[in-house]
Amino acid sequence: MCSKITTMKSTNNCLDNADAIVIGAGAGLSTSAGFTYSGKRFEENFSDFIEKYGFRDMYSAGFYPYETLEEYWAYWSRYILINRYQDAPKSVYNDLYRLVRDNDYFVLTTNVDHCFQKAGFDKQRLFYTQGDYGLWQCSKPCHDQTYDNESVVKKMVAEQKHMRVPSELIPYCPVCGAPMSMNLRADHTFVEDSGWHTASGRYQDFIRTHKESNILYLELGVGGNTPGIIKYPFWQMTAENPNAVYVCINKGEAVCPKEIEQQSICIDGDIGEALSYFHFPLYSTT
Repeated sequence: MCSKITTMKSTNNCLDNADAIVIGAGAGLSTSAGFTYSGKRFEENFSDFIEKYGFRDMYSAGFYPYETLEEYWAYWSRYILINRYQDAPKSVYNDLYRLVRDNDYFVLTTNVDHCFQKAGFDKQRLFYTQGDYGLWQCSKPCHDQTYDNESVVKKMVAEQKHMRVPSELIPYCPVCGAPMSMNLRADHTFVEDSGWHTASGRYQDFIRTHKESNILYLELGVGGNTPGIIKYPFWQMTAENPNAVYVCINKGEAVCPKEIEQQSICIDGDIGEALSYFHFPLYSTT
């Protein structure tokens, strides 16, 4: 089911010859950049929650039904701080940006950690389909608007004691008074605000403009949780365009259908390591 290569020569040729590049990025890209949700990083930042509840990873602990909003936001403020407002430990996103920055590119991602913009990617060329750790919304939701949370989150982290934030820092909807929640696509309450719809439109325009061109679909770290957002559309668009090339870099999950095997390159390995083999023909140190 899969086409594999042992060198990066073919991939470099794809990058050089592409009129446009569509990057489809999943959680594996941020994992490669060092944003891990278990192990040492989790233990260093949540030792008190681990001791009290026996949590094993950051992600599942976010779904725990905390008894109070004070404790809920004590957990989530730390979670947001280290996964949204701190830089990734490794330079994977920066390396990717250097690789594509002078090309005609667009990024479609299910990641919500803002790493693309922090690495220098143009905001006008990004579509975050699943939300943003840096945004809150009404939990009902009573209206389609999101709110930046950076200043309050940092204050929550600084002022929390005994796994609780001060009650006056708990965010409530300015319209209906309900508690605020994260702007993450976890259920039917997810808010697609005006920024989301604008980005969606830009992505569709980009795909439409380059529908028949020499286009590279570069899929990075996309797993099987939501294949309908990136993976399946990339396969379909590659199949429909004989000038398209599909490149998948994913540790343990680098596959493609037989129908597009001759147009595909699958690299089973760490994304950061794979990118280190690529040359950067348009990158200058000056």
